[in-house]
Amino acid sequence: MVARYRNLFLFVGVAAIVVMLLSFDMSWAEVWTNVSRAGIWFPAVLVLWFFIYMINARSWQIIINEGSNSPHVGFWRVFKYTVSGYALNSVTPIGLLGGEPYRIMELSPYVGKTKAASSVILYAMMHIFSHFCFWLFSIVVFLVIYWHALSLPVALVLLAGLVFCLLGFYFFLLGYRDGLAVRTAHAFARLPWVGRRVRAMLDKYDESLHNVDQQIAALHAQRRTTFYRSLLLEFVARLLGCYEIQFILFIFTPDISYWDCLLMQAFTSLFANLFFFIPMQMGTKEGGLAIVVSILHMNGAYGVLTGLITRLRELFWIAVGLIFIRLGNKKQVEA
Repeated sequence: MVARYRNLFLFVGVAAIVVMLLSFDMSWAEVWTNVSRAGIWFPAVLVLWFFIYMINARSWQIIINEGSNSPHVGFWRVFKYTVSGYALNSVTPIGLLGGEPYRIMELSPYVGKTKAASSVILYAMMHIFSHFCFWLFSIVVFLVIYWHALSLPVALVLLAGLVFCLLGFYFFLLGYRDGLAVRTAHAFARLPWVGRRVRAMLDKYDESLHNVDQQIAALHAQRRTTFYRSLLLEFVARLLGCYEIQFILFIFTPDISYWDCLLMQAFTSLFANLFFFIPMQMGTKEGGLAIVVSILHMNGAYGVLTGLITRLRELFWIAVGLIFIRLGNKKQVEA
């Protein structure tokens, strides 16, 4: 990647972290008191996310290295771009406008622009698609385990969630079948202000975008094993992420159920993705936690501390991702 672009991504990330720290709604003395109360569980959460990012990186690496003629990109290089990409997604409004261009530009010298773009788009689709799978799974879990707590308001929420998931499945299957690059570019071309520039880009890169779509469709239609391996890893990462909430709630009680934590994670991630345009989803995760805590009749303090620890974990890994942007920028591919 050209150095000035890398520096621009780094500057945006650092500026966003400074703004977030200055707008923190809790004094640093209170933050330190709560972190101290967490004991070993706060570092346990940080380590847990190291393994989650490893699973994410492996899922993306499977897509990158798919095909006998594809250049091999080493796991730790993919891990580096994975963590940095998610860091930029977290700190930029409309997240995908930060991390995904960064990943494409970093990966292009190793696999070419078309392959880099298709693998990044495919992985982003896989990552989001796994969320829909996770939300659908959480609805089934609620109906099987907590059916006795079903009320009319809860049933309406579950029905809305089911419809949302089914619509998501439909649009993603269309994207996997026909590709997504050209369709997305045409949608942006209709927007005011940016539409003219996007149309100019379409005229210049129309063939490249069609090549990207062909690679996306080919993976889903002809190489199903690669597709489902990547999707399964992303789904496993979602399930593993539920342990973060369980680790935090162990501060209060050893009797917290993994399935309660799964539902808390499902609600918070759903809220965070519905309000994707807010940097770091400030306030949306806390709102999701508050709703599910009330539904499960849990102590409200659980949601407050869970929101704080997850916010600090995000800040830690955002900082790591920004450091990765500046480190280890070699020109050759590692085997």
